Amino acid sequence: MRVSNYLLASILILWFNANSVFAGEKITREEYLNKYRMVAVQDMLSTGVPASITLAQASLESENGNSPLAVDANNHFGIKCHDWTGSKYYHDDDAKQECFRHYTSALESFDDHSKFLRNRPRYAFLFDLPKTDYKAWATGLKQAGYATNPEYAERLIKIIEDNKLYELDKVESMKKIDKLPEFSKSEKNVPSFNEKKTAYNNGIQYTVAQKGDSYDKIAEENGMRAWQLFKYNDLPKNAIIKEGQRIYLKPKKRRPREEFHIIQQGETMYTVSQRYGVKIKFLYKRNLMKAGEPVKLGQKIWLRSKKEV
Repeated sequence: MRVSNYLLASILILWFNANSVFAGEKITREEYLNKYRMVAVQDMLSTGVPASITLAQASLESENGNSPLAVDANNHFGIKCHDWTGSKYYHDDDAKQECFRHYTSALESFDDHSKFLRNRPRYAFLFDLPKTDYKAWATGLKQAGYATNPEYAERLIKIIEDNKLYELDKVESMKKIDKLPEFSKSEKNVPSFNEKKTAYNNGIQYTVAQKGDSYDKIAEENGMRAWQLFKYNDLPKNAIIKEGQRIYLKPKKRRPREEFHIIQQGETMYTVSQRYGVKIKFLYKRNLMKAGEPVKLGQKIWLRSKKEV
């Protein structure tokens, strides 16, 4: 059966346009590094794998999250099945249809990468190295056989140095994790990944929950952990997300610009806290109220102390 030249041309145009669209949606390296920098630091603090190494490997192995393996299997480190008992993904690599680990999310991939290095004897010597010695770690990974590319160590080091990822290795505790630098090769403010879906209130970045969202989903989209969202939004771990809900991606502040708020019908101290981007504990303290104490219709809630006004 012959296909007309017109039909064939139409198919080729559609194919080209589709691929052009996908190409235009690719994540840049800067966006990728900004998206997962906090995840890499959290894994470093819990497992000892340098954040710079984790990010450089993820960026290189996943083509900044754009590779088929990353897109289709959430596998950002090219880790093959080995003794894996979970879901599997088959992909052409050094050989045809090799078996790779298939993860439910990118965060699961990052966590498994750290555990993979930590629990395998051939990588044990790496953990005797200072976590700030990214060059030794990169060279050690190559020596241990993580990748077959003879320039693997040099490529990791270049990504780390070009983007100053070594700054992340200096973080010593979770208390400093909210102040991590964002990465940009230029002096201009480069939007971080997913910024189109966010806005600012009281100088704090937030997003609005959409239909089908969950705390885990929003956290992953912004390179965070769900526990951070609960903490930043004064929420219990069993909180149920609601469509249209404002979700702060950074910690709320001690005070807003406004002086006070008059309680309207249906409002609570929590809704006031979310409306103005103020930590709820400061609102209770500022108004000489006990935590959890209900508010009354028409009640005047001080957002700033009299000294601050």
